[in-house]
Amino acid sequence: MQAYLRAPLRAFLPAPLRAVFSCCLFQLCVVGALHAPSAHAESAPALKPGQLAIVINDEDPNSVAVGAYYRKRRDIPAANVVHVRIPRVGQSLPRSLTPAKFRLLKEEIDAKLGPEVQAVLMVWTAPYAVDCNSITGAYTLGFDGGQCAKTCAAGQPSPYFNSKSAKPFSDHQMRISMLLPTESVQDAKDLIDRGVTAGFRTVPATAYFLTTSEKARNTRAGFFPRPGRIPARRLTTKVIQADVLEGVQDVLVYQTGMAHVAKLETIGFVPGALADHLTSLGGDLLGSSQMSSLRWLEAGATASYGTVSEPCNHWQKFPNPSVLLRHYLSGNSAIEAYWKSVAWPVQGLFIGEPLAAPYRAR
Repeated sequence: MQAYLRAPLRAFLPAPLRAVFSCCLFQLCVVGALHAPSAHAESAPALKPGQLAIVINDEDPNSVAVGAYYRKRRDIPAANVVHVRIPRVGQSLPRSLTPAKFRLLKEEIDAKLGPEVQAVLMVWTAPYAVDCNSITGAYTLGFDGGQCAKTCAAGQPSPYFNSKSAKPFSDHQMRISMLLPTESVQDAKDLIDRGVTAGFRTVPATAYFLTTSEKARNTRAGFFPRPGRIPARRLTTKVIQADVLEGVQDVLVYQTGMAHVAKLETIGFVPGALADHLTSLGGDLLGSSQMSSLRWLEAGATASYGTVSEPCNHWQKFPNPSVLLRHYLSGNSAIEAYWKSVAWPVQGLFIGEPLAAPYRAR
């Protein structure tokens, strides 16, 4: 984050947006979003394989191989598989698409989807951006060119934020989307297997929320759930003041604020784990200025999130910890819980295995 981000968040908002900020914060408190789920919470329905479409880039052998594996493991209907061609630029696939090229790609995908499809999984690592938008944000909400004029400005609100909806396309005319990275075919298969395994049984786990020394990246700290235990979910929540989590082997959620997160090789994630770090460019998957969100998946997490362009430290542009945890523990899948947790998601890239649902109603 830039140095000027060390000022309080509300200082960057004009008066009307400050009112919106306060109103949203109040509403979150009222509905209980700042607290961990009740031990007696009923399970919500999770996204089903028949409601998910997968998009495969036939110009990318890794996309083809991983797409075939995912379809088999998750029993995705043949009618929900979309093949496209995104050509290489030189030796590499483009990291970003122009708005014009993206519009054609989106039209091609949408034309092949039926009304029952509520979500879309793009099976590739790149492209992951459309100008300053993430490809998942642009696909789900539509490309927002205005955000690119000032990337630190407030984002387009998502009607799906903290929603009870089980059918985003039917209810909001938006298909939530995620990217399944394919830099390594074997790593992608391992990721898919973790997502599938997450649905078999509930294991004892802990959700860790860290307040770090990088103060500009701690804007989510006020939304951390209360520390404690949720016996019905076999889950413990811990709020820690530290720059690093080290040596623990029961991680279901790991949320922190750092440009680079150390010691990931020392910790163990349970199947279905969610992990992300609030920083400027975690969603620049193949960039090197800050830690890529890919590192979370390589370390054993099942889904993650990061922004592809400088968002400043608006908490609304990152997963809200309590909203994320509440929806995930209620039975939502990873893609549903992550999308419901971000108020302004157009710059944010959602990655991982979308159907992972450790607390799905059985």
